[in-house]
Amino acid sequence: MFRTADGKSLLSTFLLVCGLFCLSGLCNGMIDVLNKHFQNSLHVSKAQSAFVQGIWYGGYFLLALPAGLFARRFGYRRGILFGLTVIVVGCLCFIPVTKIVGSQMAVFGLFLLALGLVASGFTFIETIANPYATVLGPPDAGVARINLAQSCNAVGWIFGPLLGGFFILSKTGEANTSNASLYVPYLIVAGIVALLIAAFVCAPVPEIHATDETRAETGGSVSARPLYRERHFVLAVASQFLYCAAQAGIFSFFINYVKDPASMPALPSWIAGLLPDNMKYFEGGAWRITEYCASAMLSIAFIFFTAGRFSGSAILRFAPAQRVLGVYALCNVALMALILLGLGWLSVAALILSFFFMSIMYPTHFALGIHGLGERTKVASSWMVTAVVGGSVMPLLMGWLADGRSMRTGFLMPLICFALIMLYGFGWQRLYDADTERT
Repeated sequence: MFRTADGKSLLSTFLLVCGLFCLSGLCNGMIDVLNKHFQNSLHVSKAQSAFVQGIWYGGYFLLALPAGLFARRFGYRRGILFGLTVIVVGCLCFIPVTKIVGSQMAVFGLFLLALGLVASGFTFIETIANPYATVLGPPDAGVARINLAQSCNAVGWIFGPLLGGFFILSKTGEANTSNASLYVPYLIVAGIVALLIAAFVCAPVPEIHATDETRAETGGSVSARPLYRERHFVLAVASQFLYCAAQAGIFSFFINYVKDPASMPALPSWIAGLLPDNMKYFEGGAWRITEYCASAMLSIAFIFFTAGRFSGSAILRFAPAQRVLGVYALCNVALMALILLGLGWLSVAALILSFFFMSIMYPTHFALGIHGLGERTKVASSWMVTAVVGGSVMPLLMGWLADGRSMRTGFLMPLICFALIMLYGFGWQRLYDADTERT
C-alpha cells in the first residue's frame, strides 16, 4: 500500500500524515465541550454558545480553497508546516485570553478569535493531508489509504472530549464558572503540534502528484456538461450539507442533553457505585452525573462512531453505497424520534447509538457525489468539501429551539436532515441513471 513503483517505501510519511488526522479529530472533539462550559462561565445562551461551531466550521468553508492554492504553489511540506504553525499560534492565544477581565461577550469574542485561528490551521492541514494520503503509494490503493487515515481521525475524536472535559468541566454538582484552566488542553495541543513540526521538518515529505483522471468521453469527445446539470452531484452537495449540519448539532449539544434533568434520568444506585467520585454527585435524593462524566459519555459515543466507520468500510465492500446511506439515515430518523419522545435511558441510548449510524455518511456522500464525473472530479471534490459549512448553521438553529422550548426539541432539526438524506440515498440510483441517459 505504501511502496512506489521504484520500490521506495512511504510508510513513515503516511504515519506522520495519520498523526495529523488524529490531531484533527482530537481538537474537533475538544470543541464540543466548550458549548456547555461557555454557558456556565460566560452565561451565554445555547444559541450563542453555538458560535463555537459556527466559527470552527466557517473557517473550514472560507479557507479550503486558499489552502489548496497555497499547497499547489508551495508544496505539501510547506503547506503542512504553515498550517501547524497557525495552530500553535492559535493555541497559545488562549493563555492571554484567560487572563483578560472584561465584559462577558467581549471575552467570548476573543475566545472565538483564538479558536478561529486554530480552525484556520486545521483547514490547511486537512485540505492538504486528504489528497496527500491518496498519493503515498500505488494509485489503486489510494482509496484504502484515505479510509485508513480517516479512521485515525475518528480515533482522535474519542480522546478530545476526555482531554477538554478533564480540565474544563466540573467534577462536582456545581458548574465550573471559571475560564482559568481553559488554556491547559490547548497548551498540550501546542506541545504535540511542536513535535509534529519538528517531525515534518526532518522527515522525508516527497512531492508526489496524482495522475490525471481518465477523461469521461462520449463518442470520442470530452463531456463538457456543467456540474450543476449533474443532479446526482448537486443533490450530493445538498445532502452532505445536511449531514454536516446534523452531525455538528448532535455533537455540540450532546453534553447539554445528558445534563438536562428533563432528559437524563437519575443514576441507579448500582451504576453510581461503579463510577468514581468525579463523575457523580448526590442531589435531591438521587445520584446525578457530573459534567465531566457527560464528556466521558461523549467519548463513549465517539467509540461507536469509530466502530461504525471501521465496520461500515467492510459493509461497503459488499453492499451498494447508496443503499447503505439510505438505511443508516433511516435508522437515525428513528433514533432522533426516540430522543424527541424523551423516554429516559432509551432516549440516551438512542443518542449514543446515532453516532454509529452517522459514521459512514461523510465519505459515502463524497463517493456518490463524484461518481462518474471523469475529468470534472477535482472541481466536484472542492464543492463537496464546502458542504462542511452546514456544521456552522445547525448548532445555531438547535440552540435557538432549545432556548425557546427544550433541549430535546432541538433534535427535531437533525431528524429532518436525516429524513432528507435518506431520500437522497434511496433515490441516488434513479438520479444517476437519469444523468447517464442525458449524456
